[in-house]
Amino acid sequence: MQLAIAPLREFTTGFARDRIAVAALAVLFIILLSAVFAPLVSPQDPYNLAQIDILDSKLAPGARAGAGFTFWLGSDDQGRDMASAILYGLRISLGVGVMSTVVALALGMAIGLISAYAGGWVDTVIMRLVDLQLSFPSILIALVLLAVVGQGVDKIVIALIFVQWAYYARTVRGAALVEKRKEYVDAARVMAFSTRRVLFRHILPNVLPPLIVVATVQVAHAIALEATLSFLGLGMPITSPSLGLLISNGFAHLLSGRYWISFFPGVALLVTIVAINLVGDRLRDVLNPRLASHYGA
Repeated sequence: MQLAIAPLREFTTGFARDRIAVAALAVLFIILLSAVFAPLVSPQDPYNLAQIDILDSKLAPGARAGAGFTFWLGSDDQGRDMASAILYGLRISLGVGVMSTVVALALGMAIGLISAYAGGWVDTVIMRLVDLQLSFPSILIALVLLAVVGQGVDKIVIALIFVQWAYYARTVRGAALVEKRKEYVDAARVMAFSTRRVLFRHILPNVLPPLIVVATVQVAHAIALEATLSFLGLGMPITSPSLGLLISNGFAHLLSGRYWISFFPGVALLVTIVAINLVGDRLRDVLNPRLASHYGA
């Protein structure tokens, strides 16, 4: 038990030495709680047409609605409370980003382990496929896929999975090749352990640290990519607006002075992505022994 607690305590202490990362983690935690409990903390359900009055459209921040509550962040062109729409938009953006990352992580992890362990022509074929995909911009691949399959939460999750899996496959393959040459893997083979056990019980735990860092950063990348696609009109449908679609809805009103329709969702998106990246950078420093000693972690 003490052996299990000691690395966790060391990791927590190392992470806590960077106050900016701790602040980013606190902000990210607040964002996650706000998104998860959006139905409880939002003054309005932006998807419930019975709670939306078109006469309340484009009201400035601080204006009062006909129903009696205050639009602290203003309202959009459909009369939705921007604060409520942002909280619900965060649920969609975070949900899509985390879901696609988890599935792509599992897929890329399995493919990378198989590629490294099998070697030979299997490794060559898989890595050439990875190189081929990574040679194209992520946004281009996602645009082509969504243009073919259409809009929808499930469609964009599939597109983001297809875009991300190659990053994990390459990361796992590189780390697994190093572990494959170590003595404990040779010992497992001599003891006639199955390939599955060697891969997932012995090699996988030792390649998880770099994988965690990549996954954290890729969540931010997936959220940004989904927002870009929604802004271009190929992401979320109008009935399920994410932060990108909220920004897109207000873009046409920027020149008319109604900045809040795009500005506040943009700030929410920026803060979320920056917080995730700061946490990911600190995880990289703490989980990498060389960087940990260099930065005093």
